[in-house]
Amino acid sequence: MPLFPRPATGSQSAGSSPSGPTRRFRKAGVVAAAAAAVMALSACGGGSSPQSADGTVELRFSWWGGDKRAQLTQEAIKQFEAENPKIKIKPEFGDWSGYWDKLATQVAANDAPDIIQMDEKYITEYSTRGALLDLSKYDIDTSKLDEAALNAGKGEDGLTGIPAGINAATILANPKVFEAAGVPLPDDSTWTWEDFGRIAAEVTEKSPKGTYGAAAYGTDEASLGVWLRQNGKSLYTSDGKLGFEPGDIAEWWAFLKDLSKNKAVPTASEVVEAEAAPLDQSGLATGKNGMAFWWSNQAPALEKASGADLKILRFPTKTGKAEDAGLWYKASQFWSASSRTKHPEETAKFINFLTNNVKAGETLLADRGVYPNSDVRAAIEPKLTPADVKVVKFIDQIKDELGEAPAPPPKGAGAIQEIIKRYTSEVLFERLSTDEAGKKAVDEMKSAISS
Repeated sequence: MPLFPRPATGSQSAGSSPSGPTRRFRKAGVVAAAAAAVMALSACGGGSSPQSADGTVELRFSWWGGDKRAQLTQEAIKQFEAENPKIKIKPEFGDWSGYWDKLATQVAANDAPDIIQMDEKYITEYSTRGALLDLSKYDIDTSKLDEAALNAGKGEDGLTGIPAGINAATILANPKVFEAAGVPLPDDSTWTWEDFGRIAAEVTEKSPKGTYGAAAYGTDEASLGVWLRQNGKSLYTSDGKLGFEPGDIAEWWAFLKDLSKNKAVPTASEVVEAEAAPLDQSGLATGKNGMAFWWSNQAPALEKASGADLKILRFPTKTGKAEDAGLWYKASQFWSASSRTKHPEETAKFINFLTNNVKAGETLLADRGVYPNSDVRAAIEPKLTPADVKVVKFIDQIKDELGEAPAPPPKGAGAIQEIIKRYTSEVLFERLSTDEAGKKAVDEMKSAISS
């Protein structure tokens, strides 16, 4: 059975810069090794500004994202400063591609920002190296947050991340492609992976050349993680090891090869070409794919790009039962804090504002995913766009079908995505058998997370 190729890990807003992780699952991890190497040099000290003569404190706040996110986040900063005139927030932001190198360098130089937008792939890396503050020791209300998403920010070093948004893995379908092919949309409450393959192949067969029923999967560990969960395994274990064997990932690739053979998904060369395309030029957005695997918070931007009323679908399962999909609420990003901050109380106050204040929610809306605070989520729904409301309803709809949250990525996990992507290409181009790729990939993955 297959899984999806695209993250955002999580993730910027759906309309963020193409370099951000919301583009697809594939862009989520690029610099863990660099971060680890640089962070290993870090020593004691702090980079935040000292308190001024009049008692005013300045805090630095860093995040990744596009222009829209910068605009909304700076408006939220103004609202916080209006309520807290003795606390000033200095924004520092950029795109995903340079964010992690810059952060690693700052941490090594004892110049880390006070408030840090953190990603799931790297939170363990930074936490275990002592770079992040245990937020459970400060006055931050977490009572209205989804428990699974909150637990994703917890580890042996305490609560080092508060979810900034939640999303879920989905299959997005373009009804225009289905209508043109004369194929009905699937019933996502009962379909199996065999149904997925059959329907995708039928759409391809009845569509113009170059249009496929579905995008391929296999370029991110998130897709593999869901596949493994549906088969009783996991990507990682709670003690930071791999939760699967070479044969498990070999089966995942075998199903992908079957999809490719039946022309349910694009050819190997087309898959590689699609990897370089920004969100608004993806196969789903341009009408070249009937279905594709994306995080839920990416749906609004894809809907805008496609000009279609996209349908958000549950994942197929082995059994045809939605509760067996093995999905979970993922923290799209976290609010974290530097352990070296000179102003932990003020830093926590700002994170509490972002998490629990309705004014912050009305400003940030669904930019970082569905708002994790249930009360704020309900309060801001009238201000959301129809596309964002669709996402919120989907998130609420699957609540009773969710599985247990997966173990967080261990140190070194940022390298896993590239390993998966590389060996998926080897399999699709038939340079390696699925068994050969499975053995080589698992060896590399074990080495990455044990170093």
